[in-house]
Amino acid sequence: MPRIGKFLWDDGGRAKSGFVGLTGDCVTRAIAIATGLAYRDVYQTLMERHGSSPRNGVPQSVYGPYLAELRWEECSVSKPFLPVERFDFSEGFHVVLMQDAYGRKSHLAAVIDSSLHDTWDPRDDDNTYLINKFWRPTHGAVCNIRFTAGRVEPKHQGDLTQAEFEKIIQRLRAIDNTARNQAATEGERENALRMMQSLMLRHNLTREDLSSQDGIEATGYARVACPVNSSKALAWEKDLAFYITQHVFPLTQWYSGRKGHRTIFFFYGPRTDVENAIQLFRELLLTIATAAKLLYGGYARGSGASYAEGYVNSLPKSDVLSGQVDKDKGSENIPSDPSQFALMQQRSLVVHERAREWLAVECGIRLMTTTRRLRDFRDPAAELIGRKHGSEHRIDPPSAPKRLL
Repeated sequence: MPRIGKFLWDDGGRAKSGFVGLTGDCVTRAIAIATGLAYRDVYQTLMERHGSSPRNGVPQSVYGPYLAELRWEECSVSKPFLPVERFDFSEGFHVVLMQDAYGRKSHLAAVIDSSLHDTWDPRDDDNTYLINKFWRPTHGAVCNIRFTAGRVEPKHQGDLTQAEFEKIIQRLRAIDNTARNQAATEGERENALRMMQSLMLRHNLTREDLSSQDGIEATGYARVACPVNSSKALAWEKDLAFYITQHVFPLTQWYSGRKGHRTIFFFYGPRTDVENAIQLFRELLLTIATAAKLLYGGYARGSGASYAEGYVNSLPKSDVLSGQVDKDKGSENIPSDPSQFALMQQRSLVVHERAREWLAVECGIRLMTTTRRLRDFRDPAAELIGRKHGSEHRIDPPSAPKRLL
């Protein structure tokens, strides 16, 4: 029987269901991935049975019977428990319960055809995670049909398409207009507010999502989390976040923190810019970490970390806020009129300030600046190779709507 080979990043449809931020939702995510049920439906079922939100974890006494109802059988594992990387899985679907060697932390994940589908790879954590038990489908069980058909792209039943999302937004705006219409009766306005609150709660939306103008005052802000595998933020990962917010999506900002055994990078700012920044950050993280692993066996320390730092520091730069670009590379997005630079700088400063205010009011977060300690070991040769590879990397930012200056 094969062991886990590939790690495939998959949030189970959380983001597309309208949820934002990072929580301890491994139970919801694993069940949604393995069964193909919509993330929001799994979330709602677990919340009703647990009596509280599943965002901070769900006990086995709740999700065990739920899996049994979906015709998934529980399979015990004989002791001594094996680490995740040494456990042999049969082909097919598995929902796996793993615990760290000290028994302090538990995690649920989906393993399908020897591939780990999750937002975090326990094999890269400093702690050793052991397979405690797992569930597998029986005859007639609910399973994710996109995998049985040989497809592995992270797409989920119940995900809102762009057209469906826009339709919901248009309906909310119409209801909002009724609620604000002074010519409407008091009963009509109250009914419109109830309908609006119900729709927004069902689809996890806020009034910021109803913004239709491109001006700064109407900008919809968002904060999106991106977990990384390291137990603490690495220097090159921070440099990469700075690179993206400074040179590619300058209206966004970032900060990092920790939740349990995971390091989390948060990007915040205008919603579309944040979504695109997160996408590019994940792509570059995977590219650089994979290259460092292939060349040096890792990316968290030693020569692998030096390679990654060199790679990030030599990525092509085009600072649209200062008008500076890498020599001989140019940029079609850099305006030639100096007054345009001042306008872009002014807009960026205002958006940054509003985003920080939004973060404090809506998320209850006020940031503070800290200093970081430099690594003791550096490999100049590995860093030089990283610089060469980074300078040859072509950055193609995800498409985003043009903004009026």
